[in-house]
Amino acid sequence: MGRRIIAWSVMLLCIPAVLHAQSVSGDPRVISAVKLVEAWLDAQVAYNRIPGMSVAIVHDQELLWSRGFGYADLEKKIPASPGTIYSICSISKLFTSVAVMQLRDEGKLRLDDPIKKHLAWFNIKESFPGSPPVTIRGLLTHSSGLPRESDFPYWTGPDYPFPTHEQIVERITKQEMLYPADTYYQYSNLGLTLAGEIVAAASGQTYADYVRRNILTPLGLKDTTPEIPAAQRGSRLAAGYSQPLRDGSRKRMPAFDVRGVAPAAGYASTVEDLGRFASWQFRLLGKGGKEVLAASTLKEMQRVQFVDTDFQTMRGLGFSISRPTSKPIVGHGGSCPGYKSDLSMYTKDKIAAIVMTNANEVNPAEYTRYILEIIAPAASKAQEGPGKATQPDPALEKFIGRYDRPFGGETHILIMEGDLAALSLPTTNPTRWEKLKRVGENTFKRVREDGELGETYTFELGPDGKVTRLFHNSNYSIRVQNP
Repeated sequence: MGRRIIAWSVMLLCIPAVLHAQSVSGDPRVISAVKLVEAWLDAQVAYNRIPGMSVAIVHDQELLWSRGFGYADLEKKIPASPGTIYSICSISKLFTSVAVMQLRDEGKLRLDDPIKKHLAWFNIKESFPGSPPVTIRGLLTHSSGLPRESDFPYWTGPDYPFPTHEQIVERITKQEMLYPADTYYQYSNLGLTLAGEIVAAASGQTYADYVRRNILTPLGLKDTTPEIPAAQRGSRLAAGYSQPLRDGSRKRMPAFDVRGVAPAAGYASTVEDLGRFASWQFRLLGKGGKEVLAASTLKEMQRVQFVDTDFQTMRGLGFSISRPTSKPIVGHGGSCPGYKSDLSMYTKDKIAAIVMTNANEVNPAEYTRYILEIIAPAASKAQEGPGKATQPDPALEKFIGRYDRPFGGETHILIMEGDLAALSLPTTNPTRWEKLKRVGENTFKRVREDGELGETYTFELGPDGKVTRLFHNSNYSIRVQNP
């Protein structure tokens, strides 16, 4: 399936030695946190019948872990791996936004420029007299007032008829504004498509040539392309699958090409390449100066630039910003026919989680959110030094593994904070694991939140000394998987 817990040596060759971040991958707290994530995601893929998933976790300049689960192609039985290529759809908008900001810094455009200044053919019908003009800033914050899409049914199968540049130009004159500019949030693929058109107009290059020369190649993103790599179909490019049908099966989706909508939704990438993209951001924010983009510009992009009238929806310049817990998450998600993906970052902690799947009706943002919540505290403690890091007792290793109860439910026993822990699967919240305290040779008790001891977990050993069953609440589960 592909599993990597490695130093990111290739990328680090390009970084001055003084910028090397302290490696945290060998810290037992981080190792335990990664194993918790791995056990949880493995169950999620199985129980939710997700064909394939690839995941990467990055701390600053280090790839902490990456792995594939399931299959990139069910029919050909091609395993998903960290090198599997997926459509990343709307994560494409981040690259387009970086391109716009590069050109802004070069003086070739201003964020408050009206679209018409750069695209003479932008003749959409104005429905709100007195409304200010649509600006580049409005495109990047999704506050332009434009409709969500170019007027073609390209999200409708089986053909997914994405329009060409020429078709978008011709149809824009028949579309009309949805809202007055700078008034409401309305996510708009049309808006970021126009931003890509402005990149081409202001740079004098094709959009694809510009982003390759000025973003993808300088950052070493060799597996990231501004279009679906058709030559990789049947090999590295994952096949896409539908949402679950009524019988629980998923339908293989037809191939598609986003054509003129590429700046908003056309890119393909791998989890490790997006990890490099995240590491570049952490590096730039940490050292300052300029690398592809000025550090001050990246900070500007990741600050809240627009808040909707619901006071919940926040947007930076290209980046989505949310705060599901005490820490803000910066990043972007993507959803295309047969693919769902998410890049989420705790920028201050320099932790990024990337999840890509080849199926619809999957929520990668929930996975990345919990990955951040699990990994960030462990990495933070590891950076403080060995300190109170507890090396687990090697004698506990014989208990680690998966235990299934006949006819439903499973318990994964792992090590957290130096002691055994029990995680019930499947679960939507992997942070709800239970700490176990040893009270006998093969007997443990659950540690309550108040520190008192609760019910008993007893492991049964066979004649060979290996664990065979786990008894809990007078019932047992059978060991089916070793670590």
